[in-house]
Amino acid sequence: MKIRVQGYDKDGSAWDSFVTSQKASSNYHLYGWREVIEKSFGHKTYYLAAMKGDNEICGILPLVHMKSRLFGNFMISLPFFNYGGMLSDNEDATGLLVAESRLLMAGQHADFAEFRHTECSMDAETKQHKVSMVLDLHETADNQWKALDSKVRNQVRKAEKSGLTTEIGGSELLDQFYEVFCRNMRDLGTPVYGRNFFQTILETFRDTTRIIIVKCDGITIAAGLMTWYRDVLEVPWASSISDYKNKCPNNLLYWEAIKFAIAQGAQRFDFGRSTPGEGTFCFKKQWGAKPVPLYWQYLLKDGQQLPELNPSNPKYRMAVKLWQQLPVPVTKILGPAIVKNIP
Repeated sequence: MKIRVQGYDKDGSAWDSFVTSQKASSNYHLYGWREVIEKSFGHKTYYLAAMKGDNEICGILPLVHMKSRLFGNFMISLPFFNYGGMLSDNEDATGLLVAESRLLMAGQHADFAEFRHTECSMDAETKQHKVSMVLDLHETADNQWKALDSKVRNQVRKAEKSGLTTEIGGSELLDQFYEVFCRNMRDLGTPVYGRNFFQTILETFRDTTRIIIVKCDGITIAAGLMTWYRDVLEVPWASSISDYKNKCPNNLLYWEAIKFAIAQGAQRFDFGRSTPGEGTFCFKKQWGAKPVPLYWQYLLKDGQQLPELNPSNPKYRMAVKLWQQLPVPVTKILGPAIVKNIP
């Protein structure tokens, strides 16, 4: 049966129906993230669908075009998130989606296209520098607690004995989340997303997104945004104020998030991506999370090298140090215009 590729611009129902039919699909394949990206960052998106027969979808590829003088000209599936990439149920659809990606690259003079896959789904240059840290969940919070490392349990108890409290909610907690997030990103030397990015996520995915906060004497000292899809709950953004590190707010935040995930019926808790051996990797590992390989695959323009758009790249180290010296209110103004072009 003949397969064709075309841009998808409908209401998203057929797109999401195909996504949910695919075992390898992730939260970020859902069509609602197109609105989040376009509304929050203004990027041009190309949502490609491979069609067969009577307009039946047999493959999809969400692509975002990003272009700036500082970071270059490229296409990503998907930026800002841990997952994305191509989904298809046959090799012909995969090949046609790759071919259409190359045409788009040529038309936009892009240097490369990056696909964030959870498996090697195409023949292309591949990087395996990151992993997701995923914890298999027990059926009850009590059993999960018993399975935790004794050090982790002690840290959670310490947070509770320090009088830390938690709260879970929606947009009403956004300001508290955002204040902690901005402070933490400044300390890390990373430009901060605009508040409207998180607001749009909460509005677009009302039923599957929540904010969790940790308070000390009425002050919010840690916060995270939780989102879930199928049997996986993920915390893609979590932050804490380093001044309170000795009270273990991060441990309490993640424990309460894990309990929430179990109550939601989730079977896996995704701590997000990490670089093996680094601090965040070790923190997540102590909870019992195991590394799941990520395959970032690339289509490259002739002569183009694999990209290195990350803070460890020496060319960005000075910028990181300078950013860490800025007042938080200044980072809120400057950050969104910069981070919109960092995938």
